Amino acid sequence: MTVENTYKELLKPDSGAHYTDPNYPDVDVAITMESTYPYLKGGVSAVVHDIITSNPDLTFGIIHIAWDRDSPMKDLYGVPENVLWVKTIFLSFDEHRESYSDSAKKLDLNAQERIAASHELFDALYALTEEADVNPLWRVYDRMFSEKTREFPGWGLLGSKEFMEVLFERLPLDNMSFSDAFWLIRTFFSLAYALLHERLPYARVYHAHTTGYASLIGAAGARDNGSSFLLTEHNLYVRDTVNTLLDRNMSLPVTVQDPDVFDVTPEERAWMLWWIQMGRFCYPSADLITYLYPKAIDEAQGLHGIRERSIILPNGMLISDVNEAYALRRHARETIIQEGTNHLWKFVFIARVVPIKGLIDLIETVAILRDEGFKLHIDCLGPTEHLPSYYEKCREAIAERGLEDYFTFHGTVNVREKLGLFDALVMPSYNEGQPIVALEAMSASIPVIGSDVGGMSQLIDDVLVSEDGSHVERCGILTQAGDPQGFADALKRIMNSPDFYEQLCLNARERVLQFFQLHDVMDRYNYIYRKLGKLDYKPGQEHTSLAGVPSAVVAEGDQNIDYIEANS
Repeated sequence: MTVENTYKELLKPDSGAHYTDPNYPDVDVAITMESTYPYLKGGVSAVVHDIITSNPDLTFGIIHIAWDRDSPMKDLYGVPENVLWVKTIFLSFDEHRESYSDSAKKLDLNAQERIAASHELFDALYALTEEADVNPLWRVYDRMFSEKTREFPGWGLLGSKEFMEVLFERLPLDNMSFSDAFWLIRTFFSLAYALLHERLPYARVYHAHTTGYASLIGAAGARDNGSSFLLTEHNLYVRDTVNTLLDRNMSLPVTVQDPDVFDVTPEERAWMLWWIQMGRFCYPSADLITYLYPKAIDEAQGLHGIRERSIILPNGMLISDVNEAYALRRHARETIIQEGTNHLWKFVFIARVVPIKGLIDLIETVAILRDEGFKLHIDCLGPTEHLPSYYEKCREAIAERGLEDYFTFHGTVNVREKLGLFDALVMPSYNEGQPIVALEAMSASIPVIGSDVGGMSQLIDDVLVSEDGSHVERCGILTQAGDPQGFADALKRIMNSPDFYEQLCLNARERVLQFFQLHDVMDRYNYIYRKLGKLDYKPGQEHTSLAGVPSAVVAEGDQNIDYIEANS
C-alpha cells in the first residue's frame, strides 16, 4: 500500500457527541509537549507562550509530559487566563504500576485468543515497518487500547505468556537474551501505557511540539475525540533522539534504513526502531505538519515525513521587545567604526552549557584569536547546572589555556536586559532548529556567527526575497560545526572589517522586520487552528493564511495549507 493511499484510508472513528471530562473543560487547542512549558524555560516554551498570549480569542489546554512527580512543577510563566487547564502525564512505570497490573487481571481471553490477538498486533507493526501503512496499528489501538473503544485491555495481553511466545516467534531480537528482551519490551509497553491508557480531555485541535511521545498522545487524542492533530517540528526530533542515543554528531541525518546498516548493540537497535517507527506512525496521522525551515521538510523524507501535508511556519519576533537593546547597539556601532581594529570585541554565547552548544570549540577558537593578538571577550549567558561535568570541563579548558580573563559566566539571566551590551552572538552549536535567541539578537541589529546546522542558513545566510522582489543579504557568517579554526576565521573577518560588520548589523534587523515578525506568524497559527478546528474566522481573518511568509521562506510544499480547506 502506498503512503498516499494510507492517507485516504486513515479516517477517525465517528465520534458522535464528543466526550467531556468533568475535570478539564473543552478547549479549542490542547498543546502537548515533553518537559517544557510551563515548568521549564527554553526556546520551545517561549514559542508556546507566544502562541497562547497572541491568540486570546482561543482557549488552550496544556498536556505536559514529565518523568515522575519529582520533575519540576513550578509555573515559570504565569499561564494566561485563556489556558483553562494543565494536565501532566508521567512516564515512569512507578507512577502507573498498580493500574498497569490491574489490566492483566481483566483480560478475559483464552490462550488461543491471546495468541491470535498477539499476531494481530505484530501484523500491524510489520504493516507500518514494511508498507508504511498506519491503519492496521490504529485498528489495533481502537480494539485493544483506546479507553473509548477497546474490546479488551491490550495491556494485559502484553504481559501474558502467549504474547512472549509470539514475540520471540515474530520479532528478531539479535541474539538478545530472554531476560534482556523481556525487560526491554516491558519498558516499551510501560511507556506506551503511560501515554495511552486514559482518554485525553476534549480539544478541537491537538497540537504536538515534537515527533515523539507528545505526537503519539496528540494523534490518539484527536482520533478518540474525532478532532484534528497538528504536528510542529521545532527540530527533527527522531533524528536528534537517535543521534543522542548513539552519541553521534547531532547534525548527521537519520533515515528509516539506519537500524539495519548501523553497527550498534541489540539494545541500541531496538531503541532506534522504537523512535523511527514512532515517527513513521505519527507523520501520516497528522492533519498538518509545520516545520521551521525548508531543509527540514527535505530531511524528514528520509524518515517518511509527509511532504503533501507539510508547510513552513517560521518562528517570529516582536521587535519592540528589544527596543532598548537596539538603541544601545546604534550608539555602540558608531563607536566600533571610530575605534576600528582597536576595538575590544564583546561577543556573547547564550545557551545552556552542554556539549551540543559547542562551548569547548569556542574556547579553542578564543585561544587561536588570543595568540594572534585580537582583543575580545566572551560573556556566557545561560544555565551551567544542566550538565555540571561538562561545565567543569569547560572551566578546566579555559584555565589550561590561560583564558580566564577572556570568559565570564553569568548563569541564568534576563537576556534581553543585557543584549545591547554585545557586538555579536556566537553559536558554535552542533544542532539548532530556528533559535529564538538568534532572532532576538538580529532584532537588536546584532550579527550572528554560528554553525551551518538546522535552519541557521535560512535565518542567517540565505538571501531572502520578499513578495515585492526586494532582497536582504546575510546577517552573519556560518561555519562547519566542530571547526574552531573556521570559527576563528569568521570572527576575524568582522573584527578586521568594521564596514562589513556594520552591513551585517543593518541586515540583521531588516531580516526580522521583513520576514520574521511575530504577529504574522501568530496570525497564521490562528488561521490554522481555526481551519483544523472548524471554528469561525475573526473579522479580516480570511486573508491571513500566508500572512507575512514571503517566497524566500516558503518551501514548495507550503501551499499544502490548502489541504486544510479541502478537508475541513
